[in-house]
Amino acid sequence: MKKSWIVIGVIVVIVFILYRFFAGSYNDMVNRELEVTKQWAQVENVYQRRLDLIPNLVSTVKGAADFEKSTLTAVIEARASATQVKIDPKNLTTEELSKFQAAQGGLSQALGRLMVVAEQYPQLKATEAFRDLTVQLEGTENRITVERQRFNDVVQDYNSAIKVFPRNILAGMYGFKEKAFFTADKGASKAPEVKF
Repeated sequence: MKKSWIVIGVIVVIVFILYRFFAGSYNDMVNRELEVTKQWAQVENVYQRRLDLIPNLVSTVKGAADFEKSTLTAVIEARASATQVKIDPKNLTTEELSKFQAAQGGLSQALGRLMVVAEQYPQLKATEAFRDLTVQLEGTENRITVERQRFNDVVQDYNSAIKVFPRNILAGMYGFKEKAFFTADKGASKAPEVKF
C-alpha cells in the first residue's frame, strides 16, 4: 500500500513538473511575442508621425514662389507609397520588413531631396513654420531610430527564447516563428565619397 502511494506521488510530481514546463514555456513565448507586437506598434506610431508631418511641410513649401514642383511631387508620391505597405506583426518576415523599409527609405530620400532644394530658398528657410516643421521632422527621425533599435532588441529576445533547446521543439509545436529584424539600408556601411 505504501509503495502505491509513493508511485502515485512520484507520478503526480512528474505530471506537475511537465505541466509547469509546457505551460510556463508557452506563456513565456506568448508574452515575448506580445512584446514584439507592442514594440512594432510603437515603430508604426513614429513612422505615422512622420507621415502626418509631411502634408504640413509640403503646404509650407508650396508657398515658396517657383519652388520645384517635381521635388514636391516626389515627396507626395513617396508618402503615398509608404502608406500602402502594412505589416501584420504576426508575419514579421524578412521579405515583409524589407518591403516596409524600402517604402520608408524612398520617403526618406524624397524628404532629403526636398531639404536640399529648400536650402536654395532663403525666404522659405526664414519662415517660422518651415523651421518648426524641420525641427519636428528631425526629432521624429531620431525617434524612428530609437524605436527601431528597441524593436530589434525585443525581437532578439523573442527569437532567442524560441530557438533554445528544448523550447525550440515547443515553439514548433505551438507555431511560434522567428521574427525579422530591421537592418541597415543597403550601402549604409560604406562611407560616402567626398570630392572637392
